[in-house]
Amino acid sequence: MSKRTANLLVHLALSLSVAVVAAPLILAFIFSTQTPAQIFSYPPKFTLGTALLENYRTAWYEFNLGRYMLNSFYIAIAVTVGKTVLSFMAALALVYFRFPLKNWVFTFILLTLMMPTEIMIIALFDLVSDLGWSNTYAALIVPFLASATGTFLFRQQFLQIPLSLVDAAKIDGAGPIRFAWSILLPMSMNVIAALAVIEFVYMWNQYLWPLIVIREGDRQVVQVGLRLMMNVGQDATNWGIVMAGAILALLPALVVFLLLQEQFSRGFALSQEK
Repeated sequence: MSKRTANLLVHLALSLSVAVVAAPLILAFIFSTQTPAQIFSYPPKFTLGTALLENYRTAWYEFNLGRYMLNSFYIAIAVTVGKTVLSFMAALALVYFRFPLKNWVFTFILLTLMMPTEIMIIALFDLVSDLGWSNTYAALIVPFLASATGTFLFRQQFLQIPLSLVDAAKIDGAGPIRFAWSILLPMSMNVIAALAVIEFVYMWNQYLWPLIVIREGDRQVVQVGLRLMMNVGQDATNWGIVMAGAILALLPALVVFLLLQEQFSRGFALSQEK
């Protein structure tokens, strides 16, 4: 097999893989432009329909999608900022401070990575109810402020900073706060960006916990709002409107990723930064 043929096969395989991965999103956009009759027509039509503006307008105004997206945006930003700050401070303590059982504490933090939120739902709901936080934004934000992933990423980043730089800061009279603000923070921007992408998308896609703990519709998040679009009384679900809502709900997370994709990639290339 010649080199040209091999390259052609590789490109065909990659193009096919991209098409398979992108197919659900492309179909969702096509269906978001079609009326129910066009969606359920036979043979299926994979061309743009005639209800693009109507479906997106209905999803935004009649199903209150804008309010749901605003709630998700507030919660995702609050959790992302809180997790970044707490993870940064936790890693700072683990790397540069001496205290008993430090390695055991880090091991315990890593073990929490293996505990999905779903197994703590009942205990978490009891705790939130006892605190009087049911049906509040605090119930959606506070339980998610700690991050083992963020602590691990910052710890690995700090361990790669030369000790000579730490000694130079001490000689210069820099205290822990100044050292963290003036040296560690500027050198950790890629890790911060990577963590921001992960946590923003994670919180934006929250569904189960908001569904359990929030009762008022005006305080719900966008993923629950999409589910409510399917419950429109006795009428059949208008999948064109649901797909339009799904496309709109995808945009904020996509924008965040596109803005931070370069820093996101560098944030995980820890061994190549120095």
